[in-house]
This record gives sequence, structure tokens and C-alpha cells, in this order.
Amino acid sequence: MPLKKVAIVGTGAIGGYYGACLARAGFDVHFLVRSDFAALKERGMRIKTPAHEWVDPRPKIYRTSEEIGACDLVIVALKATANGALDQLVSPLLSESTAILTLENGLGSDELLAEKFGAQRVIGGLCFICVYRTQPGEIMCLHPGSLSLAEFGRPRGPRLMELEAAFVRAGVKTHAADDLLALRWKKLVWNVPFNGLSIAAGGISTDRILALPELESEVRALMLEVIEGAAVFNFKIPIDFMEQQISSTRTMGAYKPSSLVDYLAGREVEVEAIWGEPLRRAEARGAELPRLRMLYSLLKALTSLPPSSAR
Repeated sequence: MPLKKVAIVGTGAIGGYYGACLARAGFDVHFLVRSDFAALKERGMRIKTPAHEWVDPRPKIYRTSEEIGACDLVIVALKATANGALDQLVSPLLSESTAILTLENGLGSDELLAEKFGAQRVIGGLCFICVYRTQPGEIMCLHPGSLSLAEFGRPRGPRLMELEAAFVRAGVKTHAADDLLALRWKKLVWNVPFNGLSIAAGGISTDRILALPELESEVRALMLEVIEGAAVFNFKIPIDFMEQQISSTRTMGAYKPSSLVDYLAGREVEVEAIWGEPLRRAEARGAELPRLRMLYSLLKALTSLPPSSAR
């Protein structure tokens, strides 16, 4: 897959960070920007990590997909709650051979993109990373972690290996895998408890969750249920992966998961993609996940209210 022109749809923390890494490595990256357009035009894009920082003073930014035109790769880094705009945002970026890499959380985005644009285009990416937007045009990456890639409905092939090599060239620790759905369940091991409890426990960061023995115990219990849910699809997630996720989270400090950031800002939270859809799929296979069901119900109730009313 020739990777000459890349579009980023969703220039938030995730899309901005990976797009900036690719641009810094010499790839021709075009950012679709809406709310932060003026700030990026004036100040450029700044990426900060604990080790270093860099600035792209003139990122290629656009207000519409039509201005960008057809690309070799479209990276979708939207929230699942914004998927209603996919046709408008993605269609103008496609040629016959364009690949689509979705970095969305939870379950369902791969199937939706395949239905809209063709299964042969779709690649999934799972971002095991600690990154957030500090202000318009500025992104802080506390822990670069890794990126896992897999084709939708197909084992890895030459296209995926070329994409893996591109991200490695951009300084991103990347792994190409054979089973996308297995990767998605693996990412849920972290997302379900930490994104969920950060809201349900009153709007607290990950360090505070792990500082309270009762909440750390609930983290472990929810992780085990996600592992049980994955098992009914024959995806085996080792218990030591759970311990690795907890250990790495301790190093993040006062990190606010993306769902908490959205909740506190009054934006729609990805309740269905991260909690609802995994629960429905696992229960349909006979799994019993009472803690996940309770958390899902609680989050539906909390996110239907303004943050100040829910706390």
C-alpha cells in the first residue's frame, strides 16, 4: 500500500498525536479540523512528551474533507458518538484503493465502516497510550505505549505490514496482528473499568481510583468479567495482562480517561460502544457479567444528566 497521502479525521488527542508523528517522519498528512482551526492556523501543532517536545508550525489543516481530496489512507479518530457524520467526513477522501484505519474505542466501528465503505478498506487500530489535549493545538503524551493493528475480517497481509512499518518509522511502537476483534476485547480490559469508574465514582482520575482499595478491587473484578466475556468468543486474555494494565496505569499519575473528559465537558459519552455493545454480545453468547451490566446501567443514568446534577 503506497502511503503518500494521509488524512486525519478527528484531530483530537489521538488523531493529532499519531498524525503529527507521521508528518514529522515525512509523510504527507492532512488534518481535518473544525473547532481548533483558528488556533492551529495561528500557533501550529505542539506535541509534548516527558522526554521532549516538537512543534509543526504549519500543519496542513482543512475545514472540509472536499478540500483534502482522495488519500491513500484515512485515519478515523472520532468518538463513536460522532459516527453519524462518517458519510460526510470520509466519502470525499476515498479513491478505489483508499484504506481506512479506525482508532475508535469499543465495539461496532469496524462493522459500521465496512457496511458504509466496504470491508476490504477497513483496518482497526488499538491505541494503548496515555495522551490528552491540553489546549487547542497542544497535545501531551504522558505514556506513548503502543499501537496494535489488524485487518477487518482478514489475517495480516502485505498492506498491514507496510502500515506497521510506516508507524514504526514515525517512532510509534506498533504491532500487526491477525484478529481485530480479539484486540478490541483486549483494549476493553482497560477501558471498561477505568473509563467507567472515573465517571461512576464521582469524576475522579485513575490515580485516585487505584488509591482506594474498594475501587481497585472493583477494577480487578470488572477486568475479570471482560476477560470472561472475551472467552465466550474463544479469545484468551491472560491474567497477567490485567496486572500489566494496572501497573502501567499507576505510572500515569492523575490521568483523566477520555470518557471522563467528555462527561465533564458535557459531551456525549461512548456508553454504547465501550459498555453496551460488549455486554450485549457477551450475554448473547451466554456470559453472565453482572458488574458490567450494573456499570452500564449506572453510566446510562449518569450521562443522561448534566455533570453537576449527577454528582
